[in-house]
Amino acid sequence: MESTDEVLSDAPAEQESLRTVLIAFGANLLVAIAKTVAAVLTSSASMVAEAAHSWADAGNEIFLLFADRKGSRERDAAHPMGYGRDSYVWSMFAAFGLFTVGAVVSIMHGIQELSGDEPGGNYLINYIVLAVAFVLEGTSFLQAFRQARSSARRLGSQETLSFVLRTSNPTLRAVFAEDAAALIGLLIAAAGIAAHQITGSPIFDAIGSILVGVLLAVVALVLINRNRRFLVGQAVSPALRRTILTELLTHPDVDRITYLHVEFVGPSRVYLVAAIDLAGNRREDDLAVHLRRIERELETRDAVEEAVLTLSTQDEESLTA
Repeated sequence: MESTDEVLSDAPAEQESLRTVLIAFGANLLVAIAKTVAAVLTSSASMVAEAAHSWADAGNEIFLLFADRKGSRERDAAHPMGYGRDSYVWSMFAAFGLFTVGAVVSIMHGIQELSGDEPGGNYLINYIVLAVAFVLEGTSFLQAFRQARSSARRLGSQETLSFVLRTSNPTLRAVFAEDAAALIGLLIAAAGIAAHQITGSPIFDAIGSILVGVLLAVVALVLINRNRRFLVGQAVSPALRRTILTELLTHPDVDRITYLHVEFVGPSRVYLVAAIDLAGNRREDDLAVHLRRIERELETRDAVEEAVLTLSTQDEESLTA
């Protein structure tokens, strides 16, 4: 079943998202410090790339904390659609940070080391740091995975990865993607260091650094693209649109619907426009009153930032779920 996104919930998991980001920040900060020390002691190109990766991730978590805080503000006269899209702006900054600090630095350093003849350092230090980093990054990833899986199952989707790609929650997607990339990057770095140790050639360590950079670049570009889609106006999924249409048609005052537009204006928040035919034959003076009442009912849901209803004409075709 196609994911309908967490927007259906009237109680978005904001505290859970905050917990996920804080755990990721703590893990990345500790890992970045450990990798930096190891990189200085061993001069490993792969470890330098991993240190840059972790510092980029730690900095990105700060942007994601801003995304959660700025995007959750209530709408006002200056921003009638709310501040939800602020979440995508700050998440975009985080994705650019991952690309420039993580990917570019790793690739450039790896290319520079391709022609080097740096002897291997203390490999044991590298392995110990990578093992500790794997545990810390794994802990952060499990938190993000649990949140994503729980949300996906609650909304009738069993495909966690698909949910992460589609979700309107940019902080969950960013932490999930960054931690997954971190775990894969650690394995690449370990392989590069091991090949360096076995062969005595630093080229494998340099290639490991380049591969880590390429991995980060791919993840960053995916995150940038997803945030771009929501910033320019991402429509809800067909499954979610059908669900909303079904719920509107079950309203006792709604006879039929001839037009429905729903788009995201923030994490778990939508802007809804519909043309409806009210049940019964009401006086002209009562029509506007009933339309405004239904709009207010819809806006009591946390998921609906604003609802705008107009009247259908008789010649318009009815929508069916």
